[in-house]
Amino acid sequence: MPVAVVTDSTAYLPPDLVRAHRLTVVPLTVVLNGAEGLEGVEVFPADATRALSGRRVSASTSRPAPEQFVRTYRRLLDAGADGVVSVHLSAELSGTVEAARLAADELGGRVAVVDSRSTGLGLGFAVLEAVEAAARGADLDEVRRAAVDAVARTTIYFYVDTLEFLRRGGRINAAEALLGTALSVKPIMHMPDGAIVLRDKVRTASRGVARLVDLAVEAAGDAEVDLGVHHLAAPERAETLRAALLERLGDRVRATYVSEAGAVVAAHAGPGLACVVVHRRPAAVPETDGPDAA
Repeated sequence: MPVAVVTDSTAYLPPDLVRAHRLTVVPLTVVLNGAEGLEGVEVFPADATRALSGRRVSASTSRPAPEQFVRTYRRLLDAGADGVVSVHLSAELSGTVEAARLAADELGGRVAVVDSRSTGLGLGFAVLEAVEAAARGADLDEVRRAAVDAVARTTIYFYVDTLEFLRRGGRINAAEALLGTALSVKPIMHMPDGAIVLRDKVRTASRGVARLVDLAVEAAGDAEVDLGVHHLAAPERAETLRAALLERLGDRVRATYVSEAGAVVAAHAGPGLACVVVHRRPAAVPETDGPDAA
């Protein structure tokens, strides 16, 4: 049986892809104004949007317990999987990777854990490359390397209406939050090493979307790309972003996925989020006629 691939609920892959690839998704926990639930199972984006629009907001998230990962890995191995590659959101944002590694240590090298250094489809594209490698019959280390290689070829940028939610959740420091609120500046963030960092500042939401497009085109370079677009309670903004990206990148775009961010990201980014993920496809290896071909 092929290597099984596990991820967490912050990958925000379209449900049809999750079903088609038989992905195992371990949910994080979200607490909104005291009400606790599993992301994508009991708590959904609309719940987060409602909670965050209130005057008094309390939002937090927590990782899955290591025991939950142990149960998941054992179930897959007992079902005949040759091994498990478990790919998760950045360790700079969550203890999920740590919990997965603690669980993997109990299973004698049959589980490999990968830190995507991202979230959303920044994580999702690494998961998809791992799944494709597993489907080709790759072994545990080859599937792990496919995910790691995808991480290196993936860039994420996102716009938020305010840095306040990121500051409250401890994902950025107070100085960066002050920069984002001064003179109504709209911040654009990125994750160069797995942590959320201020990249640019713009004055309006429309300029924010335009800047996201410019940054995405720059990240794409000359490569063929897959694109991910996320939003939170802002579908029109996401559609504007998608259309502009397709116009600028043309036939170099191989796949595009648009989805609303889930409750975990919502709790830390707030309504108005717009995000673009650029996944550069690996360059094709030229075919040869044999070992002596010129």
